[in-house]
Amino acid sequence: METRPFGPTARRVAVIGQGTWEMEHERRAAVAALQRGLDAGLTHVDTAEMYGAGAVEELVGEAIAGRRGDVFLASKVLPENASRRGTIAACERSLARLGTDHLDLYLLHWPGDHPIDETVAAFESLRTAGKILAWGVSNFAADELAEVVRVAGPGRVACNQVLYHLRERAIEHEVIPLCARHGIAVVAYSPFGSGRFPVRDRTLRAIARERGATPHQVALRFLVRNPNVFAIPKASRPEHAVENAGAAGLALTEDDLRELERAFPRGRRRRGVPTI
Repeated sequence: METRPFGPTARRVAVIGQGTWEMEHERRAAVAALQRGLDAGLTHVDTAEMYGAGAVEELVGEAIAGRRGDVFLASKVLPENASRRGTIAACERSLARLGTDHLDLYLLHWPGDHPIDETVAAFESLRTAGKILAWGVSNFAADELAEVVRVAGPGRVACNQVLYHLRERAIEHEVIPLCARHGIAVVAYSPFGSGRFPVRDRTLRAIARERGATPHQVALRFLVRNPNVFAIPKASRPEHAVENAGAAGLALTEDDLRELERAFPRGRRRRGVPTI
């Protein structure tokens, strides 16, 4: 599995990881898929206290039991919990559900009403205590992210986790360039478009045939063509996890990239950041 430096941290992280949103509905299959993904090198595992009201963190804890040291583990605090005291309490609850004494990465799930300086102070307190090794944000537009950087100072924000897939490339206008300027990793969630994957697109299928790959692998490889971008697709079955891992070793040519750019244009600049 290809790894890359993850933002300002000293860690090298798998370019393709594993998302876990809505995994609580089939726990046994979810645990098996996560474990098979780990076997295939998908060691960046992302979850959140919101997912299944904590149930997904619990199943992730089951999946990584006995191999915590192999995993780059991320979770998220809900905005309504993101006061200074609330963030620390939420992190403690997540650690208990995950069965671990620390997170590799802790994120604010989206911008909320609590002052960002309180959340940042809580993150730094957790980092000093060794409860988290790095922190970042999710669903932050460029102006919102710039404010976090201003409050926290340089080299503190590890990543911005945002929606990014072939049919939703708005973050390429401002968010990705801003992250690159500040050394912040970009983590693409829902990289297959949450049920809107263009599996029948002719360009995508043609490139997949030419490269001996699947359309999903081509899509993932296209998204991580930028060396600052990582992706965390969800796999509901073990075979899906193996397929996702195969994207890391796929080589797309410059012609392939240009064809995909034409088939899935970036579109116009918009305010804010896309979400689902």
